[in-house]
Amino acid sequence: MMGLMVSEETRTMTPPTVRSPAAHGAGKPGGATRAWTMRLLVLGIVLSALNLRPAITSLGALLEEVRDGLGMSGSVAGLLTSVPPLCFAVFGVMAPRLARRFGAGAVVCAGMAAIATGLLVRPYAGGTAGFLAGSALALMGIAVSNVLMPVIVKHWFPDRVGSMTGLYSMALALGTALAAAVTVPLTDTLGGSWQTGLALWAGLAVAAVLPWLPFVRGRATPAGAGEGAAAATTQTRGPSSPPAEHARVETPRLRMARSRTAWALAVFFGLQATAAYITMGWMAQIFRDAGVPAGTAGLLLAVTMVMGVPLAFVIPRLATRLPHQGPIVLALGVCGLAGYAGLYLAPAAGAWAWALLLGVANCAFPLALTMVGMRARTGPGVAQLSAFAQSTGYLISIPGPLLVGVLYQHSGGWGLPIVLMSALMIPQMVVGFLAGRDRTVEDEAAR
Repeated sequence: MMGLMVSEETRTMTPPTVRSPAAHGAGKPGGATRAWTMRLLVLGIVLSALNLRPAITSLGALLEEVRDGLGMSGSVAGLLTSVPPLCFAVFGVMAPRLARRFGAGAVVCAGMAAIATGLLVRPYAGGTAGFLAGSALALMGIAVSNVLMPVIVKHWFPDRVGSMTGLYSMALALGTALAAAVTVPLTDTLGGSWQTGLALWAGLAVAAVLPWLPFVRGRATPAGAGEGAAAATTQTRGPSSPPAEHARVETPRLRMARSRTAWALAVFFGLQATAAYITMGWMAQIFRDAGVPAGTAGLLLAVTMVMGVPLAFVIPRLATRLPHQGPIVLALGVCGLAGYAGLYLAPAAGAWAWALLLGVANCAFPLALTMVGMRARTGPGVAQLSAFAQSTGYLISIPGPLLVGVLYQHSGGWGLPIVLMSALMIPQMVVGFLAGRDRTVEDEAAR
């Protein structure tokens, strides 16, 4: 897609001893098979990314109906909106190990199946506990796919990290916005049942299972390979994949807790995730409480999410061309502060403007993913950094949505929750600026 990012390429190429599975098919008579495999892989990445947020934003659009149907208090609803980062933290850390054992393609395929099952089951499980269990199953699938997407991109597209990150970030934003925009209208069209409105998104997840089926035959890297290398070079084996021994490489285990850059990136990831899940879980309700109709509130949430479609492609490409990504972090943070100020002062009068500003601020997510790929020199380094930054970051983000629900219930309004959101934006800008410095975790975290 792009051959312009010379500086990016020098930072993101995998070691020469780790040969991309696709490269082995290039010189064979079946070159068309190799091209088909790569197209199928891109399709799988895009469809998977489309499924990484509808489980959350479809719930945000119907949160009031779900609360009424299940008899939830504001505090319990806050707990519900905290479940996504909790699951991402708990299950995301398992992703590299699962990829070593079964292959990254097989794990993502299983993740999409878990999303489909969880989305289909949770509306009909009966009671809050069953709803939480179904949500947790879907979010488990999202968690492992979240972590493995940067690894798969790094391994298969080492010279196109910015472009491919932008592509799946765009698809992720599109899926997020689509669920926010059409869940309420589709629910009304299908009879007004919130159960049906939530369950219908299982169909999109089923479609995402299909492109990964040819890659399920993956086998783990041999035991002699380094732990991090195995995560990055796990054989997502398509029809033209090589034997597993081609992926053998000795790679040091990185101690991420020693790296200031890894910690800065993890905290940045956690704070942007806090803002994102508060937005996805509560923003539609903020507008509804301000007098905005439910359908319009869903559209406003969709506008916030859809801003990520173009910007998720532009921001990673811009970030890979800059020696320091801090200025982008600051610009996004300023937009977030302006959007929160608008929500506090005139939530209904300027609703569309605040939705746009917060949509720009939410593009800290593709920036964080891009910096994961840039703050490590090798595929194994990216695998370890991705697991550390995302798992630690999602742990950090757990209290935010829950605290918003508690403040909302006990204060009787949105003033204090919005003040909290604004306050969290300041440290996000600080640690994001630090994470954007031109350095790599290998220099800081090697034993």
